[in-house]
Amino acid sequence: MEQIADFFQYLTNSEEIIQTGGLIAVVLIVYIENGLFFGFFLPGDYLLFLSGVFCGLVILKVNIFLLLISVFAAAVLGSFTGYISGYYFGEALENKKENLFFKKKHIKKTKRYFEKYGSRTLIIARFLPIVRTFAPIMAGLVKMKIIRFWIYNILGGAIWVVVLVGGGYYFGVHFPWIIDYVHYIILFFLVITSFTVVKGYFSAKEEIEQS
Repeated sequence: MEQIADFFQYLTNSEEIIQTGGLIAVVLIVYIENGLFFGFFLPGDYLLFLSGVFCGLVILKVNIFLLLISVFAAAVLGSFTGYISGYYFGEALENKKENLFFKKKHIKKTKRYFEKYGSRTLIIARFLPIVRTFAPIMAGLVKMKIIRFWIYNILGGAIWVVVLVGGGYYFGVHFPWIIDYVHYIILFFLVITSFTVVKGYFSAKEEIEQS
């Protein structure tokens, strides 16, 4: 049991993932978190930002263009996997019993984003924890045209990766002392994530009460 707990702690520790797993671990985490429903708890935003920082500091010994292309490909293909699973198995997923890795509230929350923003949800969701994981699944579930999905999937993935990985790389190159504040960076992203999730919860609750 302790080994399982340690494993999950490792999966949520971006700094350790990057330092021990390198590019392969980063790409794998991004792929899973962007479209497989059980990967919603994995680090996304701060994993990308820190991978850029570590690349700029040459702690992650990978060319920045290779890092950008690899993470972009993982994000886009991960979302496409989510789209396919939603397209063919979406109804079964909606009827699936809840467990540690699956909560129906995540699907309902994502559905509300689609109703409000339409296809743009695939771009907006890139910067929203949990919704990022379920948005492509929902796109498949509502049978979004695949060409439209690819356009928004690629556009959203590109913006997400360039902003976070590119931004992290810039800070790593120009402000190398940022390495001493890694834990504060993670804390910052966690606060933003928590705020987004809590705000989404109360917004959803208010909509339900008004309906």
